[in-house]
Amino acid sequence: MGTATGPTFDTDTLRRAIEGNTGNTLLALYTDDAEIRIVDRTDQPSHPRVLHGRRDIAALLDDVYGRDMTHSLDQCIVQGDRAAYSESCEYADGVRVLAESMVTLRDGKIAEQITIQAWDE
Repeated sequence: MGTATGPTFDTDTLRRAIEGNTGNTLLALYTDDAEIRIVDRTDQPSHPRVLHGRRDIAALLDDVYGRDMTHSLDQCIVQGDRAAYSESCEYADGVRVLAESMVTLRDGKIAEQITIQAWDE
């Protein structure tokens, strides 16, 4: 049985984390044992990219936030121990990325996440 979220996870906190300049604020929203599954053109549904724990997630966020791009939280819904959000990103050269995520929360932090993303080619 999940734990309802507290005031530590809300749309404003997620927005500040996603739209920030580093991944550190976003990383703080994950549990130590969090798992992220990513599905995209490269990592298809039968073989998603799976990240286990904050170390793997930190490496991904360092890579993403080290790029010349902007990030925006477009929509977010938080209900109990679940949240869903849409994020759009744009590289300096105009290439756009859209990501949809569904998360499970534990003690106000992200414990599980599945992200489906697509980008311009």
